[in-house]
Formats: sequence, structure tokens, C-alpha cells
Amino acid sequence: MKKFFDDIKKDMKFKSAGPGKKLTEETRPDPRVLQSSVSAKPRYAPTEGAQRAGAAALARIEQKPRPKVHTSQDAIRNQVKRELEAEAAALAGKEKAATAEGSRVPVKDPACLSVSGVYFTCPLTGATLTKSEREVHIKEAIFMRFEEDAVEASVMMVHTFNKDREKVKAAVDIISKYVENICKNPTEEKYRKIKLSNKVFQEKVRSVEGTREFLEALGFQSNMFPVEGQEEEEEFLVLPEQNADALELMKERRDRLQRGEPVRAQLDRQPQVFRPSPDATRFELPPEFYNLTAEELKREQQQKSELVEKSAMLRTKAMREKEEQRERRKYNYTLLRIRLPDGNLLQGTFYAWDRVPVLFGFVRDSLVDGWQPFELIAPGGQKLQEAEDVALAECNLVPAALLTFSWDAAVQADIAAAGGKSPALLKPELLETIRTLS
Repeated sequence: MKKFFDDIKKDMKFKSAGPGKKLTEETRPDPRVLQSSVSAKPRYAPTEGAQRAGAAALARIEQKPRPKVHTSQDAIRNQVKRELEAEAAALAGKEKAATAEGSRVPVKDPACLSVSGVYFTCPLTGATLTKSEREVHIKEAIFMRFEEDAVEASVMMVHTFNKDREKVKAAVDIISKYVENICKNPTEEKYRKIKLSNKVFQEKVRSVEGTREFLEALGFQSNMFPVEGQEEEEEFLVLPEQNADALELMKERRDRLQRGEPVRAQLDRQPQVFRPSPDATRFELPPEFYNLTAEELKREQQQKSELVEKSAMLRTKAMREKEEQRERRKYNYTLLRIRLPDGNLLQGTFYAWDRVPVLFGFVRDSLVDGWQPFELIAPGGQKLQEAEDVALAECNLVPAALLTFSWDAAVQADIAAAGGKSPALLKPELLETIRTLS
């Protein structure tokens, strides 16, 4: 309403001055006269702008009060941000699922698979794990070990949590040097103090997970000390003075650090026995066995169609070997079945790069009389040699294969001549779970 009256005043001032005249003290009307003229009977109609302003003011006055809503800019921005983040997260989830689906081998009906998947055993807890579970489980198991043996747990951390073996070796060498200096100079404090901001310590030791935990397991304690030329104190790891027995124990713990090895989940062979079956050579493998993306699989199909043409061409031995090596690199694991003399089938899962002696060891551990010599014959009649240090992939036993088991003929002849009976084959605990191959 104030704007309404202001517009009226301006209009009256302009008209009282007359067209083309500038308002001065002499021409400006007396406010008292203006007020009385407005109160009594206005001589001039309001301008269109003033009328619009008045109408708008009246409309606002007549409007009913509305419920209070949060319309601050910050509130709006926060709401929009939350919605965008939710939308982005949903989109990312869809893209991730699509990528995962496209990067893996098409999943078959689990009921039709020859083995349900690839599994691992934690060496610390004995738990059976999937591939995605093993790393987290092992880390948790190592942390649990701190309650029993902090030195052992920290050694495991150093060698398991860090993938760069060169960095681990450098850190172990520096810590070993710390211990060596302390043992040679047990009364000198400077060898028992480690400045955490030291460049070598920062770059070579602190960057390796588990090193601080190991030093603390040795007896180092955190302390703050003043540093010359600095106002603020700095953190040091300090080892109290040690007696002769403690120094010997420190050397033994250093040796444990130097001998440490990564804790790795072990492949679960999943030994299984099947009754005689005409489907012994039929294999349906889960996606974990493959090392191929969907695009690579498409290319494989194209290459197979081209293989017919290539087979008619003369190829050198080197060319054939190169193609075989490329074929073997497609797989991470292999599923092997061994046909026994009684017709039963022994099945196990292996790494594609496991050596032939590993396969022989698996079979031997499954037999009642594993001490007796036996032979394994691969597809095509190739006789495997137990002492031959060759990968299964190099023997063309990937991604799956059926082998034939036979006892050593000469030994069996000697047993028969002595009136002995043919030995039982598989251990009872395996036969208890015998199944029919589907």
C-alpha cells in the first residue's frame, strides 16, 4: 500500500510542475496542501503502474495465510543434492550389475553344473570360503590372532596385507637393522628411539601395513618429545632398555619376521566320488573357472569358425604351440575326473597352473593303499609322469578332463603271485558320499 501512495505523490508532483518544468522549491506544492487534497477529493487519477501495484497489494491482503514451508536456498540445495546422489547411486548400481553381467561367462542352471563353484579353505580357521570372501575373512582371522600372539599376527599382517613384495623386503631389512643396532648397543638410547617423521621411516617402513604393530609387539612405545628448533613436540617410538634375555627374544622375533610368508586361502579340491556313468566326459563348469569376458567369448566363437579354414593350412610347430598356450590361458581352474578300475569316478578341482605331482598327491590321498604305485593316463593316451614338474594346463588338462587310473602292472602281478587280493580303492569317508552323476 505504501507503494500505492508513493506513486500518487509522484504523479501529483509531476503534474503540478507542468509539462517540461523542473520541480523547484518554488514550484513544489506544500505538503499540507497535498495532504488535504488527497484526504478530501483527489484531483488526479492514479497511473496504470500505481493501479497495478494497488491491485496486487489488495490481492495479497485478501489471500488466506498458507502453512509455513521450508523454502530456504540451503534446504532446497540439500534436498536436490540428496535426490541426485540417490539417483546417481541407483544408476551406478545398474551399470555395475550390467558390467558384471557382461564381463562374465553366461551363468548356467546350478542344478546342471558339474561342481557348484570354486571354494577355498582358510588356513587359520578352517572355514570354507568363496573367492570374494577369502581376503576379508583372512584379515579378520589375523586381527583375531593379536589376542594370542601379537608378534605372529603382526608378521602375518606385514606379509599378507601388502602386495608389493619388494616394499615388504625393504621394510623388513630396515626393522632388522634396528634390532641389530639395539642388540649391539643396548645401553645407547639413540638406537632405541625411532622418529616417526624420519623420511626413511615414512617411505620405507610406515607405508607397509603391520610394521608399527610389529615394533609395538617388540616392546616399542609411543612418546612425544620436543625437537630442537620446533615449537611442537613430535612422536617417537621408544624401546625401554632391555636385558640380555629380552635381547635374545628380540632376535628370535626378528627371525620370525624375516621368515614370514603371506597367509593365503588354499583351494578346496572338493573331492567327490561318482558311480559309473556314461556321462563321465560331460562337464558343465561355473563362471569362476573361466578367465574370459563376454566380448572375448564372442571372439572365441568367431575364431572357432575360422579354425576349420586354418586346419587346412600347413602350420609350423611353433604356431601350434602358441595357439595352445593362448587356449590354456583362458582358464583359472580345471575340474578333473579320474576313472578308477571299478568304474567309479573321483573328481577334484585344481588350479590350471598346478603341477602334475599335485594331481598324483590328490589321488594318492584318496586311496586306501596310496603307497602302491599307479599310473594316470590323460585323454589321447598320454601317460603322466608323477615326477614331471609340468603344469596341468601344459598337459592340455584344462578346463576339464577325464583321466584313467591303473595300478602298476608289475606290482599287481607280484601281489597276485603271493596270493594277495586286489587292494580296496577309495577311503571309506569318500565312498560314504558317493553320488550318481547327473
